[in-house]
Amino acid sequence: MKAIIVQAEKEDRDLIYTDVEKPTLQSGEVLVKVAAAGVNRGDILQAAGHYPPPPGASEIMGLECAGTIVDAGDTNQQVGTEVACLLAGGGYGEYVEVPEGQLMPIPKGFSLSEAASVVEVACTVWSNLGMLAKVTEGQRVLIHGGSGGIGSFAIQLCKALGAEVAVTAGSQDKLDYCRNLGADILINYREEDYSEVLKNSCDVILDIMGAKYLRGNMRALANDGIQVGIGLQGGTKAEINLGLLLAKRLTIAGTTLRGRSLEDKAAICRDTITHVWPLLEDGQIRHHIYASYPIAEAAQAHRDLVSGEVTGKLVLEF
Repeated sequence: MKAIIVQAEKEDRDLIYTDVEKPTLQSGEVLVKVAAAGVNRGDILQAAGHYPPPPGASEIMGLECAGTIVDAGDTNQQVGTEVACLLAGGGYGEYVEVPEGQLMPIPKGFSLSEAASVVEVACTVWSNLGMLAKVTEGQRVLIHGGSGGIGSFAIQLCKALGAEVAVTAGSQDKLDYCRNLGADILINYREEDYSEVLKNSCDVILDIMGAKYLRGNMRALANDGIQVGIGLQGGTKAEINLGLLLAKRLTIAGTTLRGRSLEDKAAICRDTITHVWPLLEDGQIRHHIYASYPIAEAAQAHRDLVSGEVTGKLVLEF
């Protein structure tokens, strides 16, 4: 089959489109012919050699895709069914093996490319804001990087849940984009200190920055607030003021999705289908595809994502 792989030579790590072996199914898996795959920050890190796949997962990049089942293996799935798939890897390949519990229906009204753009972000956002932080009506939620793929989805989910949404972004264009998605409080982090603007007022913070923002996040959280960390773009190590943590009764949580057990992922997929798919199907949450590329142009898609100019999601199409 055809796939994008990383060709490492000395200091360079190039993405090339080439022939590789088709996956072999294990018990409980189906083989999906990929129509489209979403591009994620995790793919960028893996291509750079910093985010290896979990043991046993495909070495090919790609954390989400949509396509058609061509081999149902020993499962009860039907050949020919169109599905969206949460993956630990393999989405940048023409075919991918998928555990049955990580298959999701195509939301009604969505194309395969549109479905491929929402799987990983929907599962990430719901598992953190819905299942862990339990965002409810009337709360204030701060979303860092509001114009990215995660942020775009998180804004809409929180608004659908009845929360007030604050976002940070680095330009007026990106803040305008967030406003159009429903964000209530818009903060340009290059011009304002978000922790001062939001001091002691946030019930939940969805954080992609890590160490760089920990102090500011703790300042912005209200009593009994929770920070859910899902990224480390601002570093991995920071000092924590335990006095403030105790005085405000804060919770600092961190999660990843890729390395979870099959059981955990299946549970997240089921819960996401139950709570988020209806919001996609009735238009309360819209997909936001910034650009689509032929699969052979994956390297350009990665460069565009790294540029910081992208709002929403990028998709690769076979």
